[in-house]
Amino acid sequence: MTAMTLSEKILAKHAGKPFVRPGDNVWCNIDILMTHDVCGPGTIGVFHKQFGRDAKVWDKNKVVIIPDHYIFTADVMANRNVDTLRQFVREQNLPHFYDVGTDRYKGVCHIALPEEGHTRPGEILLGTDSHTCTAGAFGEFATGIGNTEAGFVLGTGKLWLSVPATMRFVFQGNLPPYLMAKDLILAVIGDIGCDGATYRAMEFDGDGVYALDMEERMTLCNMAIEAGGKNGIIAPDRVTLGYVDARNKSKIAYEVVKSDPGATFMVEKVYDVTKMQPVVAKPHSPDNKAPVREVQGTKLDRAYIGSCTGGKMGDFRGAAKILDGKTVRIDTFVVPATSEIARQLKTERIGSRTLEEIFLAAGAKMGEPSCAACLGGPADTFGRLNEPMSCISTTNRNFPGRMGHKQAQVYLASPLTVAASALTGTITDPRDFVG
Repeated sequence: MTAMTLSEKILAKHAGKPFVRPGDNVWCNIDILMTHDVCGPGTIGVFHKQFGRDAKVWDKNKVVIIPDHYIFTADVMANRNVDTLRQFVREQNLPHFYDVGTDRYKGVCHIALPEEGHTRPGEILLGTDSHTCTAGAFGEFATGIGNTEAGFVLGTGKLWLSVPATMRFVFQGNLPPYLMAKDLILAVIGDIGCDGATYRAMEFDGDGVYALDMEERMTLCNMAIEAGGKNGIIAPDRVTLGYVDARNKSKIAYEVVKSDPGATFMVEKVYDVTKMQPVVAKPHSPDNKAPVREVQGTKLDRAYIGSCTGGKMGDFRGAAKILDGKTVRIDTFVVPATSEIARQLKTERIGSRTLEEIFLAAGAKMGEPSCAACLGGPADTFGRLNEPMSCISTTNRNFPGRMGHKQAQVYLASPLTVAASALTGTITDPRDFVG
């Protein structure tokens, strides 16, 4: 039998084929479809147009709807989007709707999906958001699609996919305490460019990867799209299965899949994490990489810790250790990705204080669980850049206008680097605060 990579094996299984090769086009059965308040209305419109107003989705238990982007706002159009989702959920009797303003509300879709048990090894998960690739951390083929494709999946449960070639990135060694997964993925993107993995699978491997917890692995896969990747993916291990099994409320069976020995990778790059250093992505592209030491001292107006790639518990633990007992010098915004994380910030402690108390005592502003300023959003969005200021952020994109003002200068960095910079008001190497 032909040896296949992890992504190829998943696609072959879901296409009912013994094997596939890069470039093959195959009809795949889909396990989960996710949409949110930005793209949900468009997806619903396509579904109604193509299948009729009275049509039912292919499987209501496989559709997940999570409002998260433009929700804590007075903007009428944004609120109308959520109303459209609510109406569709009522019509379809969909069980997996995490509506804002209810006890079920979660927050950022990419972190809510695994928290609620919708990510499982060996499956295909599609979402109307480019960072759906985050779920590849759980050993599944996860990628973003457009409204038209999503509307088709809603009606059929299938999609025509092209099999991507796989690029393999191996991280060796023990990660130093001043580095995080954000530094690793920014280094990769800086090396290969924002188009370096276009329509390719990015498979992450090595001792340095498997020493990471699931949240940090999610950060690696989350930003595969910033290199043009079709998906990011990590083969499951005991850590993966422990997380998945604890969240798999419906006890849905899944299959662990790994790359075959002898599988062909179009590119393999090996990194020694012990020799890597903290990095930032300078404006206005995630591949505009620079060592923090090279840009240290650059004046900042604002610091932002949040989003699907920077608003998880591990991100906040790292930032809190640096901010504990100190005071920020610039406006600093802290936004948990989900309500579960927000609750944990109120209970988890460093010494006598909770993480939330540490952030507030340092002078940071706490936001509601959501995407908040990451995509920009309406003018009243928490943390949005409404002026042409300079900001260091744990978000995943720094294109012009990404966090609001099109002339703002956004630097991407790890939570450790952002926290250290918040204390000085300039870009600062976290090694000045962490051994």
